[in-house]
Amino acid sequence: MSQTNTERTLQALAFLACVACVTGILLSQAKAQTTWPERPVKLIVPFAPGASTDSVARLLASKLSLRLGQQVVVENKSGGGGSIGIHAVVKAAPDGYTVLFASSTVITTAASGKKLPYDPLKDLTPIGESGSVPFIVAVPPASSATTLSELVAQARAKPGTFSYGTGGIATITHLGTELFASVANVQLLHVPYKGVGEALPDLMAGRLQLLLPTVAVGTPLIRAGKMRGLAVTSAQRSPLVPDIPTAAEAGLPGLQVEAWWGVLGPARMPAAIIKKLNEEINAVLVMPDVRELLAREGATARASTPEAFGELMRTELIRWKRLIKDANISAE
Repeated sequence: MSQTNTERTLQALAFLACVACVTGILLSQAKAQTTWPERPVKLIVPFAPGASTDSVARLLASKLSLRLGQQVVVENKSGGGGSIGIHAVVKAAPDGYTVLFASSTVITTAASGKKLPYDPLKDLTPIGESGSVPFIVAVPPASSATTLSELVAQARAKPGTFSYGTGGIATITHLGTELFASVANVQLLHVPYKGVGEALPDLMAGRLQLLLPTVAVGTPLIRAGKMRGLAVTSAQRSPLVPDIPTAAEAGLPGLQVEAWWGVLGPARMPAAIIKKLNEEINAVLVMPDVRELLAREGATARASTPEAFGELMRTELIRWKRLIKDANISAE
């Protein structure tokens, strides 16, 4: 059956419309790559000023400002365990002018089952990881446990009574300690605080038997004899406390957990802007002064691709969801 002239004309017009659409997308991507940023970029930190996430974000923002030729302005939007700031980025236009400096909390909160107005994997675009910091398995200075094995043996002898503090339910310190309990096959007593800082005095006084502060927080207290570090939860020893073994070296190879930071944007960001911002972040992370400043905080600079960062988020979400289910942790 032969086509009419009208049908052929309509097909030709449809083809030209598709070509125009594809051309428009390509031109838009090219324009974004060559002109972005044309005004200041807002980097939202979903926590209050002064926290480690805020400090690292400000360091990154100052370096990116110089490289991009536009100010990268840090804006703190705290509340809701980070969800208020995260949601602000989710709702922002995907033009690269509002991005998020996230911590691993963006995943642990989602894994907890807490009702959120966003899905971190669907509503956020991974741009690049920036660094990570491990924890120290710490005990009171008067504790008779001098090794991780001795701590495990003591916890097994008193199931359900060995207390540990955290920064709150389903936080990374909570999940990290529950991971310790899982791989060590011990039952512990959870005592949640509003932040790890509030738990420190109780650990030092012996009212808690266990705590997982970050290396940056724990190191000065260990040096001052106010707590004892038994292991670090990273794959390699920390330069801040090189005499403390890794959990794997101390007999618990399954205990590996770190808090991480990274930059995320709203969903549907142009690929050209993602690529450019990722390249600039990675360029900042190899600067000697940046690596030195992060090292002083016990952190390691960790450059990545958007794809690798997205895979980390997916893997972590699965990992923590499984742990939360097995440990019967409720976010409420």
